[in-house]
Amino acid sequence: MQSRRNFISHVATGLAGTLAASNVLGANERVRIGMIGAGDRGREILQQAISLPNVECVAAADVYTKALEAVKTIAPGARTYLDHRRMLEDKDVDAVLIATPQHLHCQHFTDALSAGKHVYQEKTMAFSVDHAKRMRAAYQKDAGKHVVQVGHQWTSTGAVADAVAFNRPENMGKITMIHAHMYRNTPHGKPQWSRPIYPDMTPENIIWKSFLGEAPDHAFDANRYRNWRFFWDYSGGNVYENMCHQLSFWYKVMDLKIPRSATMNGGLFLWKDGREVPDTMNVTMEHEEELLYTWDSGFGNDQLKISEDALGDNGTISHTPQAIRYVPQKVNRRDANEMMGTTRSDPKAHMQNFIDCIRGAQRQPNCPFELGFRISIACRMAVDSYREKRTMHWDPVKEEIV
Repeated sequence: MQSRRNFISHVATGLAGTLAASNVLGANERVRIGMIGAGDRGREILQQAISLPNVECVAAADVYTKALEAVKTIAPGARTYLDHRRMLEDKDVDAVLIATPQHLHCQHFTDALSAGKHVYQEKTMAFSVDHAKRMRAAYQKDAGKHVVQVGHQWTSTGAVADAVAFNRPENMGKITMIHAHMYRNTPHGKPQWSRPIYPDMTPENIIWKSFLGEAPDHAFDANRYRNWRFFWDYSGGNVYENMCHQLSFWYKVMDLKIPRSATMNGGLFLWKDGREVPDTMNVTMEHEEELLYTWDSGFGNDQLKISEDALGDNGTISHTPQAIRYVPQKVNRRDANEMMGTTRSDPKAHMQNFIDCIRGAQRQPNCPFELGFRISIACRMAVDSYREKRTMHWDPVKEEIV
């Protein structure tokens, strides 16, 4: 594998000679994608994008040379950059997919919008309240000229339409609780998220300062780079990885606001491998809609799997990644019947929605900025509660966690 120095020399020619192009696209025009963050998840969503009609990857940026080489196996003609700002100068790039570690989302999002690109921002959208506000300022300054889709792909599933159809007053009555689970297990010796560190992961091949961004200064550490999900400086743990998806579904279906309060308990009960984020946890959030959202999660047993149940005095909506159904409460709906969701889902629907919005075929992304903003704040409240060992509250006037 070539070194960073040789890599920079090799790609320098890709900085010149790009053609100016408008970001306003017609219904059948080709959408040219740039990628910021070409790791496993980045390449996964990139493959989704280029599998859609008339979409191509023309550029990619990452701080690790090997990640950019991996992009070439997906998009051989893509220009590659070690500095995302240089990629954003490329007038051939219409839209940017951002799949970097969570602490870098704000920088890459604001830079991309300022450069006049449509943005697909992987979840969780914002790492902190400050980042969420800065991203909102950039979004408002753009004034809707570019599409922003936040990567909560559950908001594009057919189950959303089914849940909306089920969630009628006569079916559900007063919903007072949503109870959610998220459980996984792995073979012994293979902890969740743990990834191997390769010999080439050295300061010569990784731009460490760019990886750190605004995070606290730290000497180069290949484990912190590779396994960034373990560390609070770069990650919100499983709250930011998975609770956010389960929140996004119900925040969209019920238009829930930022919670009044959040409490998170748990700990590192299973793995002692140097990680900081918990492997076993419970979150309780009180919402102004007079609704309690609870979420419990663990990585040492998958019996409870992934599910949410919205509990109303007239009925229950039960949702899993595979199915959704309505079950009446017979005490109040004696003659009502169970209903199964029937709307089909396409695994690429979220990316297709993003592309369709760029072309004007759809007016609204399925997970717009404002929805991503609320989810980000809720997730941050939970993480802050765990770290500070107390209940956190949202001040809607000051827009601060207190």
